[in-house]
Amino acid sequence: MSAFSDSDVAVDALVRARSGDTTAQAAIYRAFERPVRTLARRLVPGAAAAEDVAQDVFVDVLEKLDQYDGRGSFAGWVRSIAVNRCLMYLRSPWRRGLGWVESLVTGDADADLERAAQCCSGDAVDLERALARLGETARAVVWLHDVEGYTHAEIGALLGGSASFSKSQLARAHARLRELLEPDAERTICMPAQTSF
Repeated sequence: MSAFSDSDVAVDALVRARSGDTTAQAAIYRAFERPVRTLARRLVPGAAAAEDVAQDVFVDVLEKLDQYDGRGSFAGWVRSIAVNRCLMYLRSPWRRGLGWVESLVTGDADADLERAAQCCSGDAVDLERALARLGETARAVVWLHDVEGYTHAEIGALLGGSASFSKSQLARAHARLRELLEPDAERTICMPAQTSF
């Protein structure tokens, strides 16, 4: 389930933040810092890039507070900004063009996994490693569907495809995760039981 929740942000804090009250703006930042960073880290490869995207999300949120009309959940509004920022980053031709340079220079994925290994259970580290081995689109679909609760139609629209595109990406990603998490698991083929007459 998504970590985005309105419970930590009072309506009066939104009003004050819109008028430039830095204490209220800081309260909004604190309320959504963890879910925004978690989402960015899951969708954007590389810790530094994910942190940059998360900071861009908060700049957008604070600059666009006047655009929030109160018709939906404020947490949902922040989440939509975060998802859109992450997807904008992933689609960026500049980032895709320089991706190979970053992979040569940064190599921070292993360091991130080592830090995770020091504070998380073995299963969590295994899942982190498995998710890191998925392609960007597959990882985004898994996170948006399984954690954030987006529908296949919503994911398809976000990624410029259809609900069927999202479903097939999710099915392939789940199969790949099973392979990565259970490499020695016995594979059985479903066969109808024999019946005797």
